[in-house]
Amino acid sequence: MLMDNTPARIANRFRGFLPVVVDVETAGFNPRTDALLEIAAVIIRMDRDGRLTPADTLSCHVEPFPGAVLNEESLAFTGIDPYHPFRIALPERQALEKIMPPLHAEIAATGCSRAVLVGHNPTFDLGFIKAAVERSRYKKNPFHDFTTFDTATLGGLAYGQTVLARAAQAAGIHWDNHQAHSAVYDAQRTAELFCTIVNACPLGRNGLR
Repeated sequence: MLMDNTPARIANRFRGFLPVVVDVETAGFNPRTDALLEIAAVIIRMDRDGRLTPADTLSCHVEPFPGAVLNEESLAFTGIDPYHPFRIALPERQALEKIMPPLHAEIAATGCSRAVLVGHNPTFDLGFIKAAVERSRYKKNPFHDFTTFDTATLGGLAYGQTVLARAAQAAGIHWDNHQAHSAVYDAQRTAELFCTIVNACPLGRNGLR
């Protein structure tokens, strides 16, 4: 029997979707009224054997939009000072223009149709992304409008843990509480968790080629 050495394609693994892990830090829970303060996105890649790995991390500090609500409890939880001079934050439109084009390029390079947002309780992150897109009239949102992959659900299924830190530790991923609650750190650990779970549940060859 001849062996098929055709590399696996990520476009075939998730019905044409490119998984992109996203974490946002905010000044509250309402995406329409509360400030978006940090965005991080981790691109997921597939090797020729069909295994997923976290790849490039894109990130940006974001300026509160005019009139945004800044809830003190949320700021205390994240430790973010929205107006700290060393944040080097960008307005929402410029932040999206930094994060989104590399995602479009990856979608095109992999033959995918759209990005699918992967997150821990991802409706929260997707809601803030969509609200920023709407406010800034950004026309090229790569993410599917409502489909998401939830690592809280996957962590509960795989490890019986729905809290990100506990699910990551159950998966053998190092967790540093001092770095948690920054968008970059949480997105990178979420990406590791997602890849670990998916790699343990591979599809057959027809689902990867």
